[in-house]
Amino acid sequence: MAQKKIVQTAGRDQLGGFAPKFAELNDDVLFGEVWSRNDLLSLRDRSLVTITSLISQGITDSSLTFHLQAAKQNGITRTEIAEIITHIGFYAGWPKAWAAFRLAKEVWAEDSTGEDAKAAFQREMIFPIGEPNTAYARYFIGNSYLARISAGQIPFANITFEPRCRNNWHIHKASEGGGQMLVGVAGRGWYQEEGKPAQEILPGTVIHIPANVKHWHGAAADSWFAHLAFEIPGENTSNEWLEPVTEEEYDKLNPTKEPFQKE
Repeated sequence: MAQKKIVQTAGRDQLGGFAPKFAELNDDVLFGEVWSRNDLLSLRDRSLVTITSLISQGITDSSLTFHLQAAKQNGITRTEIAEIITHIGFYAGWPKAWAAFRLAKEVWAEDSTGEDAKAAFQREMIFPIGEPNTAYARYFIGNSYLARISAGQIPFANITFEPRCRNNWHIHKASEGGGQMLVGVAGRGWYQEEGKPAQEILPGTVIHIPANVKHWHGAAADSWFAHLAFEIPGENTSNEWLEPVTEEEYDKLNPTKEPFQKE
């Protein structure tokens, strides 16, 4: 996966005139170099390490809020942060966990309504939503869920995307055969190959993805979405994960909607 450069200006914005060297080290070294080594350790994993360290030290000020927000952006879900802080509480102390939960509830507040929306979406389809797709979270923008349906003959899974969630551009490589087939299950989503217009996916839509073709797929901006993903057997198969689908690329599919505002 290509290394993503982290751009940070908080040091210079807040301390540039008072402590310029500290601001430089914060923006250019801590974030510009250490956090940017995400080819060695993912942003999600770095967020997990950072919030664990801060909570363990009893630091529950704006710096923890910032890193909780970053953790959410880097794919840590509401369910996961609750379990993470619970686990930390046994090792770092119960009062520290209580203090951290107060901030985490604010950062993930809107996800409580998201849980209701997810439950309603589950009732629309016969396949389970499954568990948070943590193993591949680094390759997704937003939260996705994975339910493996079958491991025999042709393995396939049901993958669910929250609104606006999509995976990175990627390629299913194979020297012979290979590729993937998607079947829309519920909601509305998108599939796009490099250099071609995006295709809408609705329940029953079948998408045939040839091997060695760069593409992405995910949910529409205003809808949860689920599809079955069938892995087609082939020779020397592998997946190559590439760059994320940018907000600009994604918002072109929804020209009448307001652009997504990040936290």
